[in-house]
Amino acid sequence: MGSGTGLGQVRGLGSAKSGSHHWWLQRVTAMGNVVLTVWLVVSLLRLPAIDYATVTTWLASPWAAVPMVLFVLNAFWHFRLGLQVVLEDYVKGGLRIVAMGLLHAWTFGMGAFALFSILKIAFAGTN
Repeated sequence: MGSGTGLGQVRGLGSAKSGSHHWWLQRVTAMGNVVLTVWLVVSLLRLPAIDYATVTTWLASPWAAVPMVLFVLNAFWHFRLGLQVVLEDYVKGGLRIVAMGLLHAWTFGMGAFALFSILKIAFAGTN
């Protein structure tokens, strides 16, 4: 089977056949980031003060902790999707595999650290 026409190659979405799915995920996570960032800014502006005690008391509430967990998950997922495209486009050879591994390790590691921090405050409550 030959390589076909240019239009046929575009319709085939390349060899991985997942280009539109990745593109769609980037758009969905971007919209999620917009909504959750607006929520975060409005929530923080409504606080009487932005000090440690006030913010930890606020974050101990499930009404703040759950959207904050969603914000962290969405932001790190969007970050990984975006940088993955950059690495796939501009890094070649074996260095790409190393860079992708580092990207995934850093993203999952920092995401886990952020989630742990939020959940620790949420479940510990205010002492």
